[in-house]
Amino acid sequence: MRSTLAFCLLVVSVMTIGCARPNEIGWTPVYTTGERLDLIARNWDMEGKMIQDDIDAALMLRPMSGLTLWHIR
Repeated sequence: MRSTLAFCLLVVSVMTIGCARPNEIGWTPVYTTGERLDLIARNWDMEGKMIQDDIDAALMLRPMSGLTLWHIR
């Protein structure tokens, strides 16, 4: 039982960390850790801006454009 638990722990640790050195946790083959964090921050920023844009559209907070004016006589 104990050896099975130790083997499972070893398999899980190898699957999550792989063969990375301790200073490479969070590292991918394409991007460095800093580049990856910049991509994540850029995505979060864009998502926040899109949420704000959707809220403005839902509450009709934007000014009317020239194409939507009705010229009723």
